[in-house]
Amino acid sequence: MNRVIPFTDAALRAVLILVGIGMVACVTWQVASRYLFNAPSVITDEIGRFLLMWFALLSAAYVLGQRRHLAISLFGDLAAGPTRRWLSVGMTVVIAAFVGAVMIYGGLRLTLQTLASGQVTPTLRLPMGAVYAAAPISGVLMLLYCIDILRTALGPDALGPNDPIAPSAAPGDL
Repeated sequence: MNRVIPFTDAALRAVLILVGIGMVACVTWQVASRYLFNAPSVITDEIGRFLLMWFALLSAAYVLGQRRHLAISLFGDLAAGPTRRWLSVGMTVVIAAFVGAVMIYGGLRLTLQTLASGQVTPTLRLPMGAVYAAAPISGVLMLLYCIDILRTALGPDALGPNDPIAPSAAPGDL
């Protein structure tokens, strides 16, 4: 797991940078073609929309892995020591259950059903399942990160999902 997470982080960061560049390029061309040439590009509109979907879901996975995700931390911030640790573990288990049930299972069903139906995008004629595949893929990444968070939270470093990543943190630093 110590090698998988850094590799996943680096790969996900690279993909997010490329997708971000693609979105900026699509939106720039869309604006330029609309206002300079008075002929809006339909292709870049669709590409930009689909890239935004992928970017949002993959970014959510990356942010979870960096322990920077939005979390309800009211009770966790009020607690200290073992209570805070177990609240963090509980929150991570809830996140993992949601990711497994909704994003992976539901997203995979939606993706496979859409691929089986032969539904394609209006302009690019790509399989809609390729667009919907962002949900189960990001779900698998989130589940991987949840496993790492639980391993860390229950291990000797005892970090919670919102605690900064610090490999040399002492168990009493919570």
